[in-house]
Amino acid sequence: AVGNWFRDICMWKNPVTTILVHILYLILIWYPELILPTIFLYMFLIGIWHFRFRPRHPPHMDTRISNADAVHPDELDEEFDTFPTSKSSDVVRMRYDRLRSVAGRLQTVVGDIATQGERFQALLSWRDPRATAIFVLFCLFAAIVLYVTPFQVIAVLFGLYVLRHPKFRHRLPSVPLNFFRRLPARSDSML
Repeated sequence: AVGNWFRDICMWKNPVTTILVHILYLILIWYPELILPTIFLYMFLIGIWHFRFRPRHPPHMDTRISNADAVHPDELDEEFDTFPTSKSSDVVRMRYDRLRSVAGRLQTVVGDIATQGERFQALLSWRDPRATAIFVLFCLFAAIVLYVTPFQVIAVLFGLYVLRHPKFRHRLPSVPLNFFRRLPARSDSML
């Protein structure tokens, strides 16, 4: 919900809300001691706003929310099976194949996360000398800029850049994301 709201703010779906978020952001940058009280005030206002829509009746179990009424009979049979199983080998093989497919998808996701970690490590490992040199020079430049520029100015510029109007956005991936995706990973050297 927060991600969708922030995306709507960045895409200027409601210009009044977006301008108010810009003003609130600038106030919080210039007066950082107001961040914590503002968060609690905002949660208080959300709670009061949702008070109007509170449930009038006690909550009850709804099987349709979790799709418990749409469970495949084989999955329900698997839940009530004994240990060790009392089913035929064909049923056990089908359950095993289903479990293997879930594990395969999980292994793919973990592999993608590992690839991102390898790319992050490649930033300073000189596996791609040109990319590492660019990153090292960027770090030097960023350190100098951050040393001589007040944090509030950097935060304001970053926030205004993230919240810029869609007219000033590009559909292509950002330069840092494109740079990161082109870094080498161990999966690139596999046959």
